[in-house]
Amino acid sequence: MRFVIKLGGRALDSKELVHKFAQTIADIAQGGHQVAVIHGGGSAVSRTLKELGRESQFINGLRVTDSATRDVALMVLAGQLNKSLVAAIGAAGRSAIGLCGGDLGLFRASRIHGHPELGFVGEITSVEPRWLEMLWQHDIVPVLSSIALGNDGEYYNINADHMASACAAACNAHALVFLTDVPGVKGADGAVIRWLHVNLIRDMVQGAVISGGMLPKLEACTLALKRGVHRVRILPAESVDVLPGFFTHPIEYGTEVIA
Repeated sequence: MRFVIKLGGRALDSKELVHKFAQTIADIAQGGHQVAVIHGGGSAVSRTLKELGRESQFINGLRVTDSATRDVALMVLAGQLNKSLVAAIGAAGRSAIGLCGGDLGLFRASRIHGHPELGFVGEITSVEPRWLEMLWQHDIVPVLSSIALGNDGEYYNINADHMASACAAACNAHALVFLTDVPGVKGADGAVIRWLHVNLIRDMVQGAVISGGMLPKLEACTLALKRGVHRVRILPAESVDVLPGFFTHPIEYGTEVIA
């Protein structure tokens, strides 16, 4: 089976969770599956910006990204965080390579249409999966940071959820998993919804049941399912070790989004 797994949020700040994640990735690959890792790292970017005296601003869960903020995101995401994840997976016994979306033309992007206030925030326009196929043929785990290159030669900050969705669709993934800081998608009563049909999402957004960073995540889930990804699940990061049994054992954690 083919997995695309997105890791982000505060999970990347926890050495214990990163170790657990890396070991799980190694276990999945050891089981004969192909796996690609997409990572964000918004909390680390925000922290670095604050250290540089810059405040972070968000619109509908997307970071407002001027050129200076973009350069910080490139440094943190494609540099420190990406290489730390590669090292952790290697320490768990699996060969991995760290790339950003601009490398090898893996992901092409353009500025998000109609939202000039977001600056260098991009949306994926194309994916070239043959390089991932080549890496998988050599039992290498690609670890991809959420930065892509535009045809204008500029790097764009990409929402990692959207990048993971585009990657999963282009690679015909059997499973797309979003590892999060929260237990799953919560309903109006505060309880985690175990099975969420995409047709219910719009009403939940209009009713302010869903907001903030969950908005782009559920949009990414919906797009992946429409584009042929078999299963999409939002899973709390601390439960990552259930993933080797994803297709053989019932999972009691998180929210499965269905079409």
